[in-house]
Amino acid sequence: ITVVTWNVGTAMPPNDVTSLLHLNTGETNDVDMIAIGLQEVNSKINKRLKDALFTDQWSELFMDVLSPFHFILVSTVRMQGVILLVFAKYYHLPFLQDIQTDCTRTGLGGYWGNKGGVSVRLSIFGHMVCFLNCHLPAHLEKAEQRKEDFATILHMQQFEGPVANGILDHDLVFWFGDLNFRIESLDICFVKYAIDSNVLSQLWEKDQLNIAKSTWPVLRGFQEGPLNFPPTFKFDVGTNKYDSSAKKRKPAWTDRILWKIKPPSKGLGTGGHRPSQGVLSVSQLCYCSHMEYTVSDHKPVAAIFAVQFASKVDKPLVEIYVADEWSRPEQAVVRYKMAVGFHRSSWDWIGLYRVGFRHPKDYVSYVWARSDDGERCLEKQLCVSGLQVMFSEESLPKGNGEYILGYYSNTSSSIAGVTEPFQISLPRSEEGSSSTDSSGSSSEEDDSTLVLLAPKSRSPSPGKMKRHRSRSPSLAKFQGLILRPSSRDRGTSRSPSPQSRCSLPRNIPTIHLPHEELGHHEAKSKELGQAAESPDSSSFYQTVQEQSGVWRVSADRSLTRADPRNLGLLPALRLEMIDQALGRRQESADQGYYPCRRMSATSPPGCGPSPKEGHSP
Repeated sequence: ITVVTWNVGTAMPPNDVTSLLHLNTGETNDVDMIAIGLQEVNSKINKRLKDALFTDQWSELFMDVLSPFHFILVSTVRMQGVILLVFAKYYHLPFLQDIQTDCTRTGLGGYWGNKGGVSVRLSIFGHMVCFLNCHLPAHLEKAEQRKEDFATILHMQQFEGPVANGILDHDLVFWFGDLNFRIESLDICFVKYAIDSNVLSQLWEKDQLNIAKSTWPVLRGFQEGPLNFPPTFKFDVGTNKYDSSAKKRKPAWTDRILWKIKPPSKGLGTGGHRPSQGVLSVSQLCYCSHMEYTVSDHKPVAAIFAVQFASKVDKPLVEIYVADEWSRPEQAVVRYKMAVGFHRSSWDWIGLYRVGFRHPKDYVSYVWARSDDGERCLEKQLCVSGLQVMFSEESLPKGNGEYILGYYSNTSSSIAGVTEPFQISLPRSEEGSSSTDSSGSSSEEDDSTLVLLAPKSRSPSPGKMKRHRSRSPSLAKFQGLILRPSSRDRGTSRSPSPQSRCSLPRNIPTIHLPHEELGHHEAKSKELGQAAESPDSSSFYQTVQEQSGVWRVSADRSLTRADPRNLGLLPALRLEMIDQALGRRQESADQGYYPCRRMSATSPPGCGPSPKEGHSP
């Protein structure tokens, strides 16, 4: 397990972090997991709004660098500028279960998240492990405050489940981050002399964290390797020189990585959990800083651990069987069996991933892992074998490549089974199909109007919105369309919860169409119902009805086939003749008021004075 901590000081990511992650080195070819803790990631309001829509640049960088080495993002959590990412090799994913995250704010008395801790806990081969990334208060005189904040984090963070509810209840805890402990008593001249003379041991006994480990009960049991690297704070940005500003801060080992093994206990723990019983061992293979990175006033610190468990769960919850090669569409059959007691959900799905995928939602195609036989099997709790699904020809990638199948459990939000890489060799579509599509564009244009009902990807997964191309047609095709968004629709939950199958809200947005197009759309109303029956259709609207001169698209059935990335409600639409809408708008203009354009889902509706001449409404 590799653990990295770095206070990035709101800087932009560097071009390469290969050496920081100890990739391409002989001693770390067998690394199975990587945990990366960042502090002071740029969290200004404009940056946070962008990161809320797209994955932050630091996470993108680490995913891009690690995916070629077959590392997949297992979990991530962010609290303002504090981020924690956990990666693992793809073939370990079925054995990483019970994944949960938590965060605790300690800044401004617990109301601000610039300081605090974020954690990811999970079961690794049946053993509970917790990664805790902290950013504690700064300055030499705040040692007691750091102790209190750390105690608060340990107390506040609680997890669900029968075992390991608190951080220190886990078999193994990795605690790291910008812990901000300083060097006491010694003046800055002596500290710099010891650094330049490479006699760092003379500084260890004055290090606040070393002192605290022997005096603070909350730190009892935490271990750390020797500090054989220079203090990692504070540097002039862009250099390897310690602070030369007027403040001239004393160098200190603020960035640290520690671990703690749960003390042995007798017998079985709660829920039949097997405790460590002293057989879990941790060896630190490397503990160093990386002076080559100069974008921040902190230097990153990395540690590599060899963790020895007494036993391991080596059978996945779901076993998937597939042919060695798919050269014909009819070969795209997936057979799978589930372990007895596996908590199956109707929202589970099997994803087809290209080798080198970045995270569980980064699939090429998917198929729902449910069937009539599977539902009956679920009721009888005998889900052990005999289930199969098939990918449609349209969903299969064309050309040659290596792929992996993974069973995604919605209950545990993790992959419960994967295959070995296999080959897909399907002929690419004929070049003539493009000309056929273009020649039939006029007839398909109104069909694509229905596609407008489908939203863009709402995936909460990192990076997907940047990489996934929207399937919605461009609005330029629909001359005369006016969209009125509804705040209620925009606030629809994105969670794949049972509530997402509820009927559509009454407060729905409006689409205005030219009067001459209404006849054609009335003829298309029957095709809406047929499109909804198709498993590949992204819309589930069935009827178009006229109510008091208003054409309304309504939904008569629940969503039965949805993209796993889009499990929230799809937006509803109301169609009106554009003549009516323009008439009402003209009446408002004649009265000296012009309807206000609603700029966002939260902006208040209303009207205002007519705009001045020469200005765009």
